[in-house]
Amino acid sequence: MEQKKFNNKKVLNMSFGIEIDKDACTGCGTCYEVCPSECFGEPEGGKVNVIEENRDDCVGCRACETQCPEEAITITEE
Repeated sequence: MEQKKFNNKKVLNMSFGIEIDKDACTGCGTCYEVCPSECFGEPEGGKVNVIEENRDDCVGCRACETQCPEEAITITEE
């Protein structure tokens, strides 16, 4: 099984879904700042978006989900 790296350690290659509630997102950029996999782009127009080409790099650490002040992000195992 192919492996990803997280904090320079190998982790199992699992897939995670990233969902942003655009109505709740205020574009504060917390997810952008805390994501170790750089899955989020810089806030634009008061919202944050997932960088599609980085989506598969998500290691499921849930830093974005747990630190979002608006609880606008959900990470799911796929």
